[in-house]
Order: sequence, then C-alpha cells, then structure tokens
Amino acid sequence: MISLSRSRRRGFTLIELMVVLVILGVLAALIVPNVLNRADDARVTAARTDIHNLMQSLKLYKLDNQRYPTTEQGLEALVRRPESAPVPPNWKPYVDKLPNDPWGHAYQYLNPGVKGEIDVFSYGADGQAGGEGNDADVGSWQ
Repeated sequence: MISLSRSRRRGFTLIELMVVLVILGVLAALIVPNVLNRADDARVTAARTDIHNLMQSLKLYKLDNQRYPTTEQGLEALVRRPESAPVPPNWKPYVDKLPNDPWGHAYQYLNPGVKGEIDVFSYGADGQAGGEGNDADVGSWQ
C-alpha cells in the first residue's frame, strides 16, 4: 500500500497538464501580438528619425548653397558633389552615407515637394506609395 500512494504523488495528472497548457496558450495569444506590433512601431520610429536627420542635412545644404538639391540630384547630393546643374558653389559632404529605410528601401526625395517645400519619405513596409498601417508612407510632413 505504501508504494501505491507514493506513485500517485510523483507526477502530474492529465487534467493538470491540460490546465497548464491552456493557461500558456491564453498568455501567448495575449502577449505575442503586442510584441510583434512593437517591432513595427520601432521601424516607423527609426524611419522618422532617419528622415529628420536627412532634413537637417538638407537644411545645411541650403544654407551653404542657397537652394536645395533638385529632385534629379536627389539625396545623393548630400554625399557627393552634384555635377548636373545647378552645381552647388559651396558644397561639402553633409552625410557619410545615405541610409536605407528600416524595410531596406531607399528614401525618396522631391523638390519641390508635394506636402512641403521639399519632401523626404519612405514608402513603408510594402515599398509602394500609399497604404495603411505598416504599409503607410512615413514622411517629413509628419
């Protein structure tokens, strides 16, 4: 009899294991979506930070050269002296390297801008104009 009562105390019953698995499943269902959204939010924040830094570099470019680079010269004018007209008279390097957006695409530049004097923007996760949520454009006008 003694050995029988000891064997009953050693393990968990099937019901106890099922309850634990259900609890873990509920917790995972609540936590995982929040963690995934945080990564997307971090990418949007990183894009906004990059755009802000590029805008500051473009303002310095304008202070030195009395104009922003043309759309054709693009953001590359911050790294290399443009050779196409109008050639900037007081050019210097404004950034060491142009960053890609957090989704791996190049940042876009328009002069004149659609939403401001100039626009610097990312097309978001989908890499295409427009979109909603993670696919929404992130720009200097925000």
